[in-house]
Amino acid sequence: MKSILKISFIVSFLYFFQSKAQLDTLSYLKQFEINKAQYIGQPFSKLLQDMTQIQPKTVWSNPPKNNKNIILNTRFKFCEMNYSFYKTITLGITWETSIPQNQIKYYEQLNGFYFTNDEKTFYGNKIVKDIKVYR
Repeated sequence: MKSILKISFIVSFLYFFQSKAQLDTLSYLKQFEINKAQYIGQPFSKLLQDMTQIQPKTVWSNPPKNNKNIILNTRFKFCEMNYSFYKTITLGITWETSIPQNQIKYYEQLNGFYFTNDEKTFYGNKIVKDIKVYR
C-alpha cells in the first residue's frame, strides 16, 4: 500500500512540473503573438532568432482541402514527438506566399517531422503573414 502511495505522489509531482513547464512555454510564446506586428512581413528566421528560450521540436503542415499541392499554414510544436498528437502548445504560422507541398514533403520524409537545422534553414526565409499561439 505504501508503494502505491509513493508512486501516486511521484506521478502527481511530475505531472505538476510538466503542467507548469507548459504554462511557462505558453506564456513565453504568447508574447510573440501579442507582438506579432514586429514579425509580420518579416522572414521566419527573425522570429526564430528572437525565440532565445525555446525552439520548436516538431513541424506539421497540411494542405488546404481545395488545393493539395500547396501549404498556407504550418504548425510548430514545442513537445516531444510522442506528445505532438495531443493538445499541445503550438505556434501556428500563416505564410505570405504558399509553399509547394512537394518541398514540405521532402523535409517531412528526411527528418520525420522533427524541427532540425534543415527545417530552420528551409522555413527561415519564408515570410510570415500571421502568428497564432494556442494549446
